[in-house]
Amino acid sequence: MALLQHLGRSKSVAKRSKKYLEDALYTRLFKEGGSELSVRHQLNQFIKTHKRVYKWEVGDTLRKLRQRKLYYPALKLSETMAKRGMNKTVSDQAIHLDLVAKTRGISAAENYFIDLPESSKNHLCYGALLNCYCKELMTEKAEALMEKMKELNLPLSSMPYNSLMTLYTKTEQPEKIPAIIQEMKASHIMFDAYTYNVWMRALAAVNDITGVERVIDEMKRDGRVAGDWTTYSNLASIYVDAGLFEKAEKALKELEKRNACKDLSAYQFLITLYGRTGNLLEVYRVWRSLRLAFPKTANISYLNMIQALVNIKDLPGAEKCFREWESGYSIYDIRIANALIGGYAKEGLLEKAEEIKERARRRGANPNAKTWEIFLVYYMKKRELKLAVDCVANAISIGRGDGKKWVPSSVVVSSLMGYFEQEKDVDGAEGFLENLKKAVDNLGAEVFESLIRTYAAAGRTSPIIRRRLKMENVEVNEPCKKLLDTICVE
Repeated sequence: MALLQHLGRSKSVAKRSKKYLEDALYTRLFKEGGSELSVRHQLNQFIKTHKRVYKWEVGDTLRKLRQRKLYYPALKLSETMAKRGMNKTVSDQAIHLDLVAKTRGISAAENYFIDLPESSKNHLCYGALLNCYCKELMTEKAEALMEKMKELNLPLSSMPYNSLMTLYTKTEQPEKIPAIIQEMKASHIMFDAYTYNVWMRALAAVNDITGVERVIDEMKRDGRVAGDWTTYSNLASIYVDAGLFEKAEKALKELEKRNACKDLSAYQFLITLYGRTGNLLEVYRVWRSLRLAFPKTANISYLNMIQALVNIKDLPGAEKCFREWESGYSIYDIRIANALIGGYAKEGLLEKAEEIKERARRRGANPNAKTWEIFLVYYMKKRELKLAVDCVANAISIGRGDGKKWVPSSVVVSSLMGYFEQEKDVDGAEGFLENLKKAVDNLGAEVFESLIRTYAAAGRTSPIIRRRLKMENVEVNEPCKKLLDTICVE
């Protein structure tokens, strides 16, 4: 069925029947929950029906999907609507480009951009591609594209500059940001709250707290940008990092004043930052305010609160909060269990940590990679390295849950290989490397050098180690080359 195209008609929500409003597109997609699997299933069902849908609904649904980071369903919806004949504005094309980058990679996004008609290649689509480069930390491409945008005399807002400054922040190049600020001022480009925030962060990165305070003063004098709660969250975080807790708490009071819309994230920042100042009374006060504002308290809020209490070493409070969550949860969230497990492990309370892990398992929440990582840190600290090896194997087999592999740190790998070497445990070392190969492509010279020393210490031989080194393209040091003469015998 043809799609309604005219926004004037499609926005007439009041004329739609109550039944149709209740069955809005985004409601249908989320009716079985917000997991990507359920949303994809509902989207496939919608596509098969060929039901009519309004353009504003598609836009609203895409926004909700992107907010929840459900990029694959969002892209599929965008592509389906285009096939059904929905006219895409340049803004729609910019959003589509961003979705392509997130799901299929930068090369696919570049090809989409190249294939766009020249009339669509305005500041929005250029800005979307620039933002993609910045998110992928592709500095050279981002800088070149920004120069191209200037050459084309595209109308530039603060957004592309903000993207570039964020890139410099992430790549630890804060010294480049003042020049961008000066360029924006010279070009009379109005700053927004994000511009001030990233500028403050750049100054904080070089420990210029006085400069940070000058930025806040300049923002107040400018008058065109009212510092929102994120500005004061940013400022408070900078003060906390600098150990200026009194100034941090003043900034947090300003944050609260500006949270008139009762934003959940604002409450969570308040709890975290008051926790970092060690102010337990304020943590509990904000928690009570959050519960009043959100009586149906989300899992993420409990997670944030328990983490804050654990960090302040208020384990009894964390336990009480955990029990409260357990009494009314809808989905048993292993992350919340992990927060308390981590608190117990830090205090050496292994039995309690194990008890929570098993409790979570009984309720359908199996340990994830983070769970095993917590126990790994505990066993490494206690030098119970045989148990640490098991934790690494479990974490690698589970993975991170987002399709990415879990990889142990180089310090962990080095410590465990040293343990096998000391114990003269060749079989243990080989088993560990077999697991490690599931997580990393290249083991590296240090790992093989330790393995060679383990063989030598155990008096074991292996005729294939030289061949393995060649296959891995690894060059070991001179002492290990000499050891190979005794190890690699037929």
